[in-house]
Amino acid sequence: MKNCLFCSIINQQIPAAVVYEDEFMLVIKDINPQAPVHLLCMPKTHITGLDTLKENDAVLIGHIMLKISEIAKQQGLAEAGYRVISNVGQNGRQSVRHLHFHLVGGRELSETLG
Repeated sequence: MKNCLFCSIINQQIPAAVVYEDEFMLVIKDINPQAPVHLLCMPKTHITGLDTLKENDAVLIGHIMLKISEIAKQQGLAEAGYRVISNVGQNGRQSVRHLHFHLVGGRELSETLG
């Protein structure tokens, strides 16, 4: 999608610290981390948010969730726990309208971390 920050990162027009990539998704380090581990996990297909998912996105979202679990283990987060967040829309404080999941951990998280 034109003028989408995450699409520009996916298309390698903007550099990012890539943690994981496959044909369906990209995982990068957040440039403003809120915890020792703060990753952004996004589909390569432009989907604006959870609020616009369609039935045919189910396999893609399942793939992303399974990979997030694997990446959490690789990052050493699985035993102590971690948080997966997806902000939706303006009131949900979604700053980039490209579906993405924050994988956050590495310390005890506050109730309001987002």
